[in-house]
Amino acid sequence: MQVDLAEVLGRREAASLEFKRQIDHFDDVRKNVCAMANDLAGAGGGDIIIGVDDNGAAWGADTSDKELQRFLGLRNDGEILPRPSLNVSAAVYDGLPVVRIRVEAAELPPVRFKGVVYVRPGPQVKSANANDERVLLERRTAAVSAFDSRGLPGTSIDALDKELLSSTYVTAAVDPDVLEENDRPLAQQLRSLGILDAQERVTPTGIVLGAFDPTAWLPGAYVQFVRYAGTDVAADVVDEEEVRDNLITGTRTLTALIQANVTQRPKADGLLTERTLAAYPMAAVREVLLNALMHRAYDSTHAPVRVQWFDDRIEISNPGGPYGVVTADNFSSTNDYRNPSLAAALKTLGFVNRFGRGIGRTRVLMAENGNPPPEFVIDQSSWTVTLRGRA
Repeated sequence: MQVDLAEVLGRREAASLEFKRQIDHFDDVRKNVCAMANDLAGAGGGDIIIGVDDNGAAWGADTSDKELQRFLGLRNDGEILPRPSLNVSAAVYDGLPVVRIRVEAAELPPVRFKGVVYVRPGPQVKSANANDERVLLERRTAAVSAFDSRGLPGTSIDALDKELLSSTYVTAAVDPDVLEENDRPLAQQLRSLGILDAQERVTPTGIVLGAFDPTAWLPGAYVQFVRYAGTDVAADVVDEEEVRDNLITGTRTLTALIQANVTQRPKADGLLTERTLAAYPMAAVREVLLNALMHRAYDSTHAPVRVQWFDDRIEISNPGGPYGVVTADNFSSTNDYRNPSLAAALKTLGFVNRFGRGIGRTRVLMAENGNPPPEFVIDQSSWTVTLRGRA
């Protein structure tokens, strides 16, 4: 017999329990997921019950597979960062069918929805104040394990281009009204975004995103670009550059290099019309390059990301083999993050539209442009993606 949640969770809303009779605005659910993931009350997360009103009276809800999948999409749609851990299931409340969304407390708070940190100090969702964020940051410091979130010894905020980060990253990540209301200094904003740690040391995420010279702290944090006039490395080198800027500035240089090297030619499209076709879809080259920068190993190697551009193909390789649950066999359908803070930052900045789509999107873009499918060579220490030109 299925357990009745009214007996297990109670009939009154609390910091860890939210009732929704129905969903009028899906963002209301996102705010509650964000708040429960931040777990200000220390309850270990919380539950959102769809089909129960604010007074604890059951009305029932649609528990079809389609509806459950709709709520499950909250995990991966990129609106809540870092991505929340949650389970969605059909349940019973006072004998009626309801949807239960169980949200687990985040290991690395603060969690944000559309750049704002939400918390539940009681039965209502509120935007976090400065003291709330301090509590969450202290928890983050105690739980940090990923290399890209650890403060680097000897670093300080002076290693960062503060003007660039203020105008680009902080503005993109955080609602200006929230910042003004809570009077957060820049250092606290950067700590909240994973760029500084609690001791105001710069993290690898901060170095990669906004340092004046990333390679001074992470020697491999650059891109080596080589253009060959032929189909192998014995050919003459037409262009060679090392892009050592931070990621925000460096992506502009890399975009210009890609645009300068992608050839285009007209093709007849009917008797009296023609269209221009590129040798490679720009978006596919960009997707592979950003994936290389996001997933590469920064802590165990001085090797750069390499772009080798031949007459018939582009080879993009990065140090660092499969990570976590990803293997050479399941990489097309499974994703994990060696650099979770950096991945979240790239999503916030708009470089990445949605997590877990890079490989599939590259395949689609190549096919639409008439190119062969991308090729992958994966070993324990590196990834290489080959994009072949149109025939």
